Amino acid sequence: MSRAKDIAKKNSLRAIRKRRVRGNISGTAETPRVTVFKSNRYLSAQAINDVDGVTLASVNSKALGLSANKENAVKVAVTFAENLKAAGVETVVFDRNGYLYHGVVAAFADALRDNGIKL
Repeated sequence: MSRAKDIAKKNSLRAIRKRRVRGNISGTAETPRVTVFKSNRYLSAQAINDVDGVTLASVNSKALGLSANKENAVKVAVTFAENLKAAGVETVVFDRNGYLYHGVVAAFADALRDNGIKL
């Protein structure tokens, strides 16, 4: 029973962080919001124009045959940067989606910067 309570508390704290971050940022057509989602197995990201409610580009590590670790996060970010450039996007607003900025999330963001996307 204690494990279930720990998981519920972890999820509720992430939801609080997500609302706090999301209240301050929004994406436009020129600077879309890049949001990441990570599970224990996979990592996905999408660039969202919040004004029109449209996804401009997306990537999923499952489709690439990769798992969610720091090395693979860099590979996913390289693919995502190519998708963003193909969509004509150079500058984005990064939404960590309530996750702490370390590990996989930080590796993904750093790799985006290294591939020419301004965060």
